[in-house]
Amino acid sequence: LFSKSKPASTCLFPARWVCQFYYFYSSSPSISMLLFIRPVKQIWRRARFLHSLANMAKFFLALFCVVALAVFGFANGYEKKGEIGIFELKRGDFSVKFTNWGATIVSLLVPDKHGKLDDVVLGYDSIQEYQNDTAYFGSIVGRVANRIGGAKFTLDGVLYKLIANEGNNTLHGGTRGFSDVVWKVTKYQKDGSSPQIVFSYRSFDGEEGFPGDLLVTATYTLIANNQLKLTMHAKALNKPTPVNLAQHTYWNLGGHNSGDILSNHLQIFGSRITVVDHNLIPTGKLEPVKGTPFDFLKPRMVGSRINKLPKGYDINYALDDGTREHKLKKAAVVHDKKSGRMLELSTNVPGVQLYTGNYIKDVKGKGGFVYQAHAALCLETQGFPDAVNHHNFPSTIVTPKKPYKHIMLFKFSTK
Repeated sequence: LFSKSKPASTCLFPARWVCQFYYFYSSSPSISMLLFIRPVKQIWRRARFLHSLANMAKFFLALFCVVALAVFGFANGYEKKGEIGIFELKRGDFSVKFTNWGATIVSLLVPDKHGKLDDVVLGYDSIQEYQNDTAYFGSIVGRVANRIGGAKFTLDGVLYKLIANEGNNTLHGGTRGFSDVVWKVTKYQKDGSSPQIVFSYRSFDGEEGFPGDLLVTATYTLIANNQLKLTMHAKALNKPTPVNLAQHTYWNLGGHNSGDILSNHLQIFGSRITVVDHNLIPTGKLEPVKGTPFDFLKPRMVGSRINKLPKGYDINYALDDGTREHKLKKAAVVHDKKSGRMLELSTNVPGVQLYTGNYIKDVKGKGGFVYQAHAALCLETQGFPDAVNHHNFPSTIVTPKKPYKHIMLFKFSTK
């Protein structure tokens, strides 16, 4: 009965005790039993003492680790909620908070023309509400943003059938798109010269019907005062697959609780739209916007012609000079004259979806404020919707040798 992890000198039953037991047992069983019981008790006490010391050491080590992690986490703005957390990036008065549920922007504080800070994105007070959200507040959507007609496509001669979650079509990646998963935080620097957080997610082959394993990262960086940069990468690990990521934040530059955005002035640097049918599925045609309700070539109020549309805006604009994949170009500018806040959005992708929150109704948001239709607008830079079914649209196919890169630059100012 020797311990395998210790040398013989520290064995539980020393050799002399074994010999004594054998000698006295042969002459007097009663004496031998007395001699045996005493060392056994000593051994038991010693073992319990050593075991207690080991447990105490393990306890204090675990306690130290927990305290250290808590101190580090709170110092860096991390609020742990199971495996889902809240993270903040801060540069001066400019503050952005995120959750790794959907790599979501949950708040963005920026000053108005008088220096007053307001949160200019719609959202909720708790992570659970984001998990129950159906409006994609602040999240990254994918694997393919927007709609895929008929929830199917053909790639390299193979027909792929997807999960339909909007009638017969697939919207924003399906029932469990990238907005409804936990992303891993791979880097986090709360403040300093370049506050940054990096989220990553690995999508498996067959997820929501899409082919191939896909590794996705979303990097948010405060690159200057009142400037937020988002860089999204995707790498196909083994098969070609469509990828079209979009950031789905709802913006209200007057403040999330300031009412509708119909008086905001909007300019979009796209002279054509991708025409859609009654289900908002692209027909494959592009038409000029000049002189139509979709014309925002020059700044005009969002609500100036919105009543000429059934519910509001939900359309993709083909950005002018949209073929410059490796250079940033202006996509849109929004100005709220009352607060003076302006948002200028630039990107490297060919399209931007304008959505005016048409289907928001009685949504209880931050601080108990109830959001209604047109409470905000979304500017989702993207590849063209349903591009996988329209060969005349810019390709959204990613291969192991052709990765995906999507940049969004948000510049906030006052005027």
